[in-house]
Amino acid sequence: MKKGRLRVLLGAAPGVGKTYTMLEEGKRLAAEGNDVVVAFVETHGRRATASMVEGLEVVPRHTVTHRGMALTELDLDAVLARRPRIALVDELAHTNAPGSRHAKRWQDVDELLDAGIDVISTVNTQHIESLGDVVLQITGVPQRETIPDRVLRGADQIEVVDLAPQALRDRLSGGLVYPAERIDAALSNYFRLGNLTALRELALLWLADEVDSALKAYRAEHGIDRKWEARERVVVALTGGPEGETLLRRGARIASRSSGGVLIAVHVTNPDGMRARHPGALDAQRTLVEQLGGTFHQVVGEDVPQALVEFARSADATQLVIGVSRRSRLAAAFSSPGIGATVIRESGDIDVHIVTHAAAGSGISLPKLGGALSRTRLIAGFVVALAAGPMLSWLLTVFRTETSITSDVLAYQLLVIVVALIGGIWPGLFAAVLSGLTLNFLFVEPRFTLTISDPRQFLALVFYVANALLVSYVVDQAARRTRVARRAAAESQLLATLAGSVLRGEDALQAMVTRTREAFGLTGVRLLIDGEPRVADGEPARDDRVTNVPIGSRGVLELHGQDLAASERRLLQVIATQIEAAIEHGALATAASAAGELAETDKVRSALLAAVGHDLRRPLTSASAAVSALRSREVELPAAERDELLATASESLDALAELVTNLLDVSRVQAGALAVTLAPTEVADVVFPALDELALGPGEVELDLADGLAPVLADGVLLQRVVVNLLANAVRHSPPGERVRVAASTFQRRTELRIVDRGPGIPAERRDEVFTPFQRLGDTDNETGLGLGLALSKGFVEGMNGTLEVDDTPGGGLTMVVTLPSALSSEETR
Repeated sequence: MKKGRLRVLLGAAPGVGKTYTMLEEGKRLAAEGNDVVVAFVETHGRRATASMVEGLEVVPRHTVTHRGMALTELDLDAVLARRPRIALVDELAHTNAPGSRHAKRWQDVDELLDAGIDVISTVNTQHIESLGDVVLQITGVPQRETIPDRVLRGADQIEVVDLAPQALRDRLSGGLVYPAERIDAALSNYFRLGNLTALRELALLWLADEVDSALKAYRAEHGIDRKWEARERVVVALTGGPEGETLLRRGARIASRSSGGVLIAVHVTNPDGMRARHPGALDAQRTLVEQLGGTFHQVVGEDVPQALVEFARSADATQLVIGVSRRSRLAAAFSSPGIGATVIRESGDIDVHIVTHAAAGSGISLPKLGGALSRTRLIAGFVVALAAGPMLSWLLTVFRTETSITSDVLAYQLLVIVVALIGGIWPGLFAAVLSGLTLNFLFVEPRFTLTISDPRQFLALVFYVANALLVSYVVDQAARRTRVARRAAAESQLLATLAGSVLRGEDALQAMVTRTREAFGLTGVRLLIDGEPRVADGEPARDDRVTNVPIGSRGVLELHGQDLAASERRLLQVIATQIEAAIEHGALATAASAAGELAETDKVRSALLAAVGHDLRRPLTSASAAVSALRSREVELPAAERDELLATASESLDALAELVTNLLDVSRVQAGALAVTLAPTEVADVVFPALDELALGPGEVELDLADGLAPVLADGVLLQRVVVNLLANAVRHSPPGERVRVAASTFQRRTELRIVDRGPGIPAERRDEVFTPFQRLGDTDNETGLGLGLALSKGFVEGMNGTLEVDDTPGGGLTMVVTLPSALSSEETR
């Protein structure tokens, strides 16, 4: 009998739509004429999921009684007897009730598959056995129901049912996943945005690993040994010319062809090679790289092709994109083969793409220079002298007349000048001597002999040599000055890159150290300040040469790698000066930050004085007036009035005492001198006294304290004051008839206490202000106090190693979340 096929719908978390998708697929298959039954489905009370069951044949469940409870499970025998073509079985990792034929539902599915029945099932990432420890680290929730990886990997088809984390939270907030009473706890615990993002990544990575395993198995079965590069790392070489945008977009398209492709742009700064022709073009291209999701790098190299290839190899590149040469054919004919040809020859297993562009061949890029003139130009000069000399002699001999000696001399003189322009002094001298001797041998009487019978003939030879020397000197000096000018431009460009890195918001010291290593081709650079390493970049080898460059009086820049030339050392001194300035700037920024903190403290003190002058005056005035009236002997007060005055004085003094206490607490929090005594504390022992203090009952507050709630490590007195402040705020802002909800739950060795109201809430951009002292967010009611409640609450909670955060209430309102460490986790770590 042919075994059935298993298709599994994998989800990152509950609520992404696995069961809905399974039922939707079942309906589609049934509409195509397939025999489909619902063997087992769990709707979890979701109306949309339940509605999808309608119209499908449902196999009745089997009831199992365990410890007096009736549990329903998949009726395996009924499904086998029905023998459908396709069975829909939800929750593949489910543990069956005791007394069932198999312990796990996936074992039931195995029996269905053996019977030739195709099965579509569902499973969540957290139920995969090999991922249990990872899921525990992410969510803090251990998984009791798991499925062996071999079972899942043995499925014929695995599909990820994906939903963006925020979309899942929105579904949860709308009551589409869990009942209303479970929403708050779910949002704050398992369904945190970070948790969902991590679980989603875990699901996709697990499936990607499964796809990779399937690909390897396919290659093994078909005897394919060659490596298939599934991820591209594309390096784009930028010259700063107008073709850069074309190259970057082409590189981005190549990178996007594979999952996780990486785009890397590099500019080689060299006195003679790839250089920016248009001011600002390179900066615009750097911006485009960032927009395309890539990274930009700049290196300095005398040999541009070699620098490109070395950088590509260091970046583990699979593709290298360069532009076709901008040189004209004439320039290419008298110089080196060009960057493209050299890169192709040196690239090895890196694929090279030479991209055409509008600027191709539109200009002349000078050939590479070693000294003043390159060896290529030197050789080219000799070649021209040797090739053109005989050709010129033959032409002049063919057209020679008795009166053509003058034109013959000028022709040889022109040859000497051309050779000197191409190759410099040595080819020029060679051409001058060769042409002088040839002229004497072929055209001066007696012909075909090398004799100097007239001193003027010797003088002519001297003129040849002098002309060659003068022209060669001019060419050599022009080449040297061009090289110096281009070197200066390259250094300026490098310094501009350093400055730009800082201006774009990168860490100044780290950016300078990184750019220094890249620019000089070093293996590593480390900056030490006062003998302590501050920043570093690269991985130096043990046998690297180390060069120390002083940075002011406090720092040293360690360079690991090759020795630097004199010109490079001059540039390095400029960079060292910039690093020194950055260090001083950092010190000044630290001092300014300290001054800013003092200014904030002064601001709080000023606000404190203003508040004292206003808010303390009222209870003092009331108490003073009441006591004065009581002490007066001029008027005999009735007993009722005396009692009322005493009550007024008592209330005013109590309010004054509370204000003074709050002010003292604020001072302690600001000074970091808050006295906190931590001990295991039951949440209920704090919440109930707080309710009694505020005289709040079931009509105003709804309690939802989870069973078995772990005690928190807290100061009971301070925590009670936090709860009182938060409850008072929540009750004050809640609409009439709406109860404040107090919920507590333990999650990942931390306990959360959530105080939920249905009031107007607080705009997201103003939430940080609620924790600032003397802020009432627009309240004009002077009876509300100094605006210290939330500031104190935050200080108290942080003093107990916890956090106080503001969150939205699903459906509208504000939720204050107090998170404290569990006392049990503290005991475990001792």
